[in-house]
Parts: sequence; C-alpha cells; structure tokens
Amino acid sequence: MSDNLTDRGPRDRSRIALEEDWEMRYWTKEFGCTPEQLRDAVHKAGSNSVDKVREYLNK
Repeated sequence: MSDNLTDRGPRDRSRIALEEDWEMRYWTKEFGCTPEQLRDAVHKAGSNSVDKVREYLNK
C-alpha cells in the first residue's frame, strides 16, 4: 500500500499535538481560531482530545 500524499491531516485525528507546527496549522484552520486560542482551549478543556477542544471552542 502506498502513502497517500494528498492526505495532510494529523496521524491521530483524535488528539491535538501542540508541539508540532504543522498540526497547529491544521487544527487552527479546522477550528477557525488562532494558535493562542487553540493552546488556551486545550488547556481549559483539560485535554488534547479533539472532541473536548471542539466542545470548548463551541461554547
């Protein structure tokens, strides 16, 4: 099986890796927020779970 080079999303789409610049770019675009807002949301949600961060940002 070959790698799909058109799929540029995170490897684990259930978690947000704040230490990876390319993941920060992906998730800020996905959520329509700034990097600072994303970091704050992960901190305040108490988890890097995509579902928990999405829930926090949609409040």
